[in-house]
Amino acid sequence: MDGGLNNTSDHPFTNPEFTMSAFAIPTHESVSSANQALFDQLKHGLGMVPNLYATLAHSENALGSYLTLQNAKSSITGKAREVVNLVVSQVNRCEYCLAAHTVIGGMVGFTPEQILEIRQGRASFDAKLDALARLVRNIAIERGHADPALVDAFLAAGWTPGHLVDAIVVIGDKTVTNYLHGTTKVPVDFPPAPALQA
Repeated sequence: MDGGLNNTSDHPFTNPEFTMSAFAIPTHESVSSANQALFDQLKHGLGMVPNLYATLAHSENALGSYLTLQNAKSSITGKAREVVNLVVSQVNRCEYCLAAHTVIGGMVGFTPEQILEIRQGRASFDAKLDALARLVRNIAIERGHADPALVDAFLAAGWTPGHLVDAIVVIGDKTVTNYLHGTTKVPVDFPPAPALQA
């Protein structure tokens, strides 16, 4: 009658073969030669292979595909890109990406106070970044169904339709890693981001 769903040994959430240990962090020695080359590039550029990037190497293709997306040419760069990364990561409650992008946000010139404000979807210290933060937060919360008034405010602040398209691509980029960490819960290897005040 129940189609066997009460047999817990057949259910993926109770079967011991489907445990979080399946998401152990791959090592350089355990991945393919193609992924080893990517690990080497990451270590050369960042001084480390972040755990979340290493987790992508469970797949033969995902790490290379993701790095291609992340490193593609875009009109959303520098501070603007970190606004998108911080806002989306906050909406998705990704402790890993919030930790990483708090560090990167400081590297591109945001103060700790500015980073906390950006995470809430505002940037009162810069009108153009504020319009970006407000729109990105709305897009992320509403799953792409943006408030037209926020789109108009974004364009009125000096952004172009091209910027809008590129911002949406960056939202997609960050959503990939937010969801990956939300599912795998691999250890965060950056200093933890401070909690937002309620």
